[in-house]
Amino acid sequence: MLEIETNNCWVQFIEFVQNRCSGAEYSNWIEPIRLIQATPDEIVLEVPNIFVQEYLLDNFKDILAHFLPLKHTGDPAISFVIAEPLEAKMVLREPELIEQPAVQQDVKLNHLYKFDAFIEGPSNQFVKSAAIGVAARPGKSYNPLFIHGGVGLGKTHLLHSVGHYVLEHHPKSRVQLITTEGFINEVVDALRNKSIDKMKRYYRSLDVLLVDDIQFLQNRLNFEEEFCNTFEALINQNKQIVITCDKPPAQLKLSERIVARMEWGLVAHMDVPDLETRVAIIKHKSESRGFSIPNQIAFFIAEHIYNNVRQIEGAINRLCAHSRLMAQEMTEDVVEKILNEMFQSSSSNRKVSVESILKSVASIFEVRISELKGESRHKEIAQARQVAMYLAKELIDDSLMKIAAGFGGKTHSTLLHAWKKISDQVQVNETLRRQVQMVRRNIES
Repeated sequence: MLEIETNNCWVQFIEFVQNRCSGAEYSNWIEPIRLIQATPDEIVLEVPNIFVQEYLLDNFKDILAHFLPLKHTGDPAISFVIAEPLEAKMVLREPELIEQPAVQQDVKLNHLYKFDAFIEGPSNQFVKSAAIGVAARPGKSYNPLFIHGGVGLGKTHLLHSVGHYVLEHHPKSRVQLITTEGFINEVVDALRNKSIDKMKRYYRSLDVLLVDDIQFLQNRLNFEEEFCNTFEALINQNKQIVITCDKPPAQLKLSERIVARMEWGLVAHMDVPDLETRVAIIKHKSESRGFSIPNQIAFFIAEHIYNNVRQIEGAINRLCAHSRLMAQEMTEDVVEKILNEMFQSSSSNRKVSVESILKSVASIFEVRISELKGESRHKEIAQARQVAMYLAKELIDDSLMKIAAGFGGKTHSTLLHAWKKISDQVQVNETLRRQVQMVRRNIES
């Protein structure tokens, strides 16, 4: 292939793509690219920044392979040169965007909320993996990522972790983290100051938008519409959105339009941490404060405080302060005296029995208790039995052998297998997750 032919191939590619792109897409992403060298074996392109390079390869790699020389791997033989910063600004940035400050100067992230400080367990392993995947490849993995779960389970921690990771590994990305209340206040201020168009341009220029507590958007129709428009604009540009909420999208009192859009990507549930994870959290958070808690005491606290991580953190703060002020050795009696008020909330947990779990599961899944204790491998009965075993391990602080014996003499390994299987399934099966929640509420009521 002659040099002139290679040059013509690039021109032909431009003409081909121009007829298949929108005007805005072509002017923003293709037109700024310059051919600076063409040989029979390779072409060299000058791009304003790495984002244009990635956009070209992500969206037109297969088409380029039909027009340009190929490497031995089958990929288009292209080398890229990044233009000088001044040229990049002249080519890419519209005047109103040049005047805007870099987003990371405004984004407020908690320096303690990073992936390294997030304790992983069966209840949150899937959610953490999804968050890391999103942070590593914004807009390319799960978009939007919708994280939901009860209060104090670590949703906000993961949201801030995504922000930290993106800014560290993609420093040119424009990132913003907002609470829903903060977004509403910004809209109100923009309307008052007649700067709503400027606000819209700002949010639509972001690469990553992190939204905390979307449930506060309920029953606020005007603000919901503005958020939905921003949401759609970013999604259509393949910009990453991560949302946290205390319930799944389908349970929100929002329009079908926005609920459907939030369910486009990945909906991930964060559950209450199990006993072992709670112990790990207690050890980690106490050690980060320079306060060492013995394993026996950590297990004692974890067995009595189980609702959420914030309660655990509050307990550790109380113990740490008491230890430094009183110089008293931490024993179970001392801990119970200090945390007595917090321990009271766990009293109902002690009343849960295998029989009460079997009764509730039989009612929700419409099977007989005798079938749950039996050996039937019928799909519906087997799954109901596994749910009962899962809840028994979660809600009863007793030995696995004793719990398993309540299921017609099953072994502890059978119980563990059932617990692991249901733990995995509730992360991806919304129907099963709701059934488990119904059983749990029925037991604890």
